[in-house]
Amino acid sequence: MNKGIHKVEESVSGAPRLASLLGDRYVEQQSRKWSLLDPVSPTAFHAVDEAKKLLKNAEFEQVSEREVWKLQVGKKYFFTRNHSTIVAFAIGKKYVAGNGFHIVGAHTDSPTLKLKPVSKVAKGGYLEVGVQTYGGGLWHTWFDRDLTVAGRLMIRKGKGDSASYVHQLVRIEEPIMRIPTLAIHLDRGVYDGFKVNTHSHLVPVLATSIKAELNKVVAGDVEDGDQDDVKNNQKRSNDNKKHHSLLLELFAAQAGCEPDEICDFELQLCDTQPSTIAGAMKEFIFSGRLDNLCMSFCSLKALIDATLSESNLEHETGIKMVALFDHEEVGSSSAQGAGSPAMLDALARITNSFSSADDKLLEKAVQRSFLVSADMAHALHPNYMDKHEENHQPKLHGGIVIKHNANQHYATNAVTSFIFREIAERHELPIQDFVVRNDMGCGSTIGPILASGVGIRTVDVGAPQLSMHSIREMCAVDDVRYSYEHFKAYFQEFSQLDAKICVDV
Repeated sequence: MNKGIHKVEESVSGAPRLASLLGDRYVEQQSRKWSLLDPVSPTAFHAVDEAKKLLKNAEFEQVSEREVWKLQVGKKYFFTRNHSTIVAFAIGKKYVAGNGFHIVGAHTDSPTLKLKPVSKVAKGGYLEVGVQTYGGGLWHTWFDRDLTVAGRLMIRKGKGDSASYVHQLVRIEEPIMRIPTLAIHLDRGVYDGFKVNTHSHLVPVLATSIKAELNKVVAGDVEDGDQDDVKNNQKRSNDNKKHHSLLLELFAAQAGCEPDEICDFELQLCDTQPSTIAGAMKEFIFSGRLDNLCMSFCSLKALIDATLSESNLEHETGIKMVALFDHEEVGSSSAQGAGSPAMLDALARITNSFSSADDKLLEKAVQRSFLVSADMAHALHPNYMDKHEENHQPKLHGGIVIKHNANQHYATNAVTSFIFREIAERHELPIQDFVVRNDMGCGSTIGPILASGVGIRTVDVGAPQLSMHSIREMCAVDDVRYSYEHFKAYFQEFSQLDAKICVDV
């Protein structure tokens, strides 16, 4: 068996899913071989739901931001926002108000195609689904893929004054749509560059009008207008004007409700191909949404394993935390993004739970805290080596990457990079550095947003990967292990290491 896979199995033993947050369950196969199967986290909502299961199994208690928190030292908690952001924390037994927080931050969202509020499109004898682009995806990779739909529904339970409304996750298992490319015979210039018009070309095909009509499944989806058999239900008629009733029937069947009980939804397209451990040496992970569910999983698993028993928190003076935010791919400016008050609110509520005096304890806590902003990094591409600066070429299997940028697109500085590097050296973990070429643009992360908004010391890091923002991405098995071990060591040792660093006097 491949040595890299064996190491991953050992390093995350006891977990039924090495990469459940990547969207997959681990299933044991012959000769202890493992593969990533059956996507379960195709959206941020599903990722947070899976995170909740992992945390509850590890005896983390859920608290609500709408209620008063009654926290205790030595205990573990988590809360969610919008079902798409989750923050988990474990309080050291020697914690007192004003002590620091040791945080790993990542994000739950990925570039995708989201259904429009009015998604019904019918033209040329086809039923299509109107979508809008979310984030900076490599949209050409979405063509000719077997696609499905996932997300959340708002469902009405009951009628009249007794009605209640619930959030429910949904995912259609089988492929139900596809974005076909144009035949080369009709586009001889395609080799000059595959230019995608995201408005007119990126529209998935759901069905043909004639097939739907002949099977009498669809009401109102043909181009000629609504059918008579839906006019007896005004709610359904209104929905059919906005969405194909064929699509609503699929959602309702999967959710176990009637189509007219679906009040609203947030849905997106996703690939049906499962993730897998691949390559001739079984050294790679091929998967969607590695950016950034890989870092989300590694950080969450590290927190869980670093706080498995009460003895792990016996001598801890601080608070270990993981914060997984939504909407990073579109700038983090939302109520549940890293640009919201979510992080500062959490730090304040925890600090204030252990103090009745307002003596600047939160400000002290922030200055004693540290954030690892974990987002996937750009590995060197063998076919485009000129895209990397010659002295900063992260490799697969090379370990986690520290990201630097003089213009503060990353929040790393000498002190924060030293701390993260020192932890790696103590555990003989490989470490790499990345700086973008001066003549190329640089992406950013939640790191600078939280560093400037909260005032917390921050280092930007990430596991190296290829095909970032493709529908199908690629990273190394070894780097998953390195990331997990690095984050776990950080949670276990930061307090002692930080105490040895001289601060301003």
